[in-house]
Amino acid sequence: MTPFAAKIRQIRKARGISQKEMAAALGVSPAYLSALEHGHRSPPNWSMVQKIIGFLNVIWDEADELQRLAKLSNPRVVIDTAGLSPRATELANLLAQRIGDLSEEDLARLSETVGKMLERKTE
Repeated sequence: MTPFAAKIRQIRKARGISQKEMAAALGVSPAYLSALEHGHRSPPNWSMVQKIIGFLNVIWDEADELQRLAKLSNPRVVIDTAGLSPRATELANLLAQRIGDLSEEDLARLSETVGKMLERKTE
């Protein structure tokens, strides 16, 4: 499941909305919405994200969070390391092969560490 999928499913369920109801309101099939919520679809485009935000009636920070999560929720990531250092290629391959072995705690620490490194690069 992708971060975007988990968030929309959480909000939908908390509001007591069925997938069928939400799909009809968004103009998509229940099968599409189910696949989206289970992370079997690429993230929706900007227009669909806006429809979801409007339907779920989320505002400000929560809407920004949904938009951010949609950008980070491609379930099939490809990392092109052509032209990068051998270490970059090694890291990309190591993650691709072993990311499923990491605990949620390990993933959170790794994500936080990488995020902090990238923030320093943009300062």
